[in-house]
Amino acid sequence: MTDRVASLLGSLTTPDAEAEAAVRARSEEVLRPLGALQRLDDIAIWLAGWQRTSSPRVESVDCIVFAGDHGVSSIGVSAYPQEVTGAMLQALREGAATASVMCSVLGVELSVVDVGVGRPTGDITIEPALSQARFDECWDAGVESVSKLDDPDLLVVGEMGIGNTTAAAAVSAALFGGDADVWTGLGTGVTGPALEKKKAAVDAARRRVGNAEPMEVLRQVGGSELVAIAGAVMEARARSIPVVLDGFVVTSACAALESTRGGALAHTVAGHCSPEPGHRLLLDKLGKLPILDLAMRLGEASGALAAVPLIRMAASCITDVATFDEWGLNQ
Repeated sequence: MTDRVASLLGSLTTPDAEAEAAVRARSEEVLRPLGALQRLDDIAIWLAGWQRTSSPRVESVDCIVFAGDHGVSSIGVSAYPQEVTGAMLQALREGAATASVMCSVLGVELSVVDVGVGRPTGDITIEPALSQARFDECWDAGVESVSKLDDPDLLVVGEMGIGNTTAAAAVSAALFGGDADVWTGLGTGVTGPALEKKKAAVDAARRRVGNAEPMEVLRQVGGSELVAIAGAVMEARARSIPVVLDGFVVTSACAALESTRGGALAHTVAGHCSPEPGHRLLLDKLGKLPILDLAMRLGEASGALAAVPLIRMAASCITDVATFDEWGLNQ
C-alpha cells in the first residue's frame, strides 16, 4: 500500500454520535407511526452523523464522474468501441448526456474528470492495468477533485469507460473469489460469443493477479477511473462528506477500500442496484442495501442521482415534520 493510500485509510474519521442520537430520538417523536418510514429515517440518521448536525439537509449536492479508457476493450468485451468513451466525455461536459440532464433537473453541480480517455490501461488479461506511477496519478486526481469542493451536503460518484464492467468483475473476483460466471454480466449489452470472451477475460485477469492485496488488485485489474473513484471516496471520508455510490464499477472500486480496512465505506450508501449480477453480490458482501432497484445499467452516476430526491426527502421528513409534542399531541 502506498503512502497516499495509507494516509487516508490509516486514520478514518467517525460520525458524530450525538448528532445521530438526536435525529434517532426525533424520528421516534415525529407525527407518524413509529417506524412508518424506517428506511428513510435510517438514511437521515446516517446523514446527521456524517454532516455532524442534528438538522441534516440535502441542499448542496455535487456529482463527480470520472472517465477513462480500458485496454481490455480492444479484445471485444463490450458492445461499443473504445472511442465511445471520448464521445460520452464530451456529451457529459456539454450537457447532452443523461447524467448531465439529471444533474440539471436536480440542481446538482456536475464535475467530469478525465483520468485516462485516450490513454487506455493495459490489457488486464496479460498485464497490469496501471503502472504504480499512473495509479498514484489517478488516486491523486480523485483526491484533488473532492478537495476542490465547497463542503457539499452530499457527494455522488460515477464513472464512464467502455470496458469497465469487465474491470469491475475482475476486481470483484480477485477480491472475493469465484469464477467469472458469478461476477460477469451483460455490461453495455454483450451476448453470445462476446459475453463468453468477456468471461474469459475476467478469469484470465483473476488468475494473473492471484492473491494480491486489495489495492494491488485495483492497480493490476482495475482502471484509471476506478482508482480515482477510490481516492475521491477516501478524501470525502477525511472531510466527513456523505457519499452516494453508483453502480457495479463504482462499488467494485470501493470494495478494495473496504477489503483493505473494514468500515472504510461507513460514510457511503448504495444509490441503487443494477442488473449486473456482480453488483448485487458485491452489495451483499459489503452489507449495503440499495436505495433503488430499478434495473438501471447506464452508469454515469445516473442510478445514484436518481436516489438523491429520496435522500433529500429523508432529511426533510425528520427536520421539517413536527413532533407530537410540537403539535400539541401527547402520545
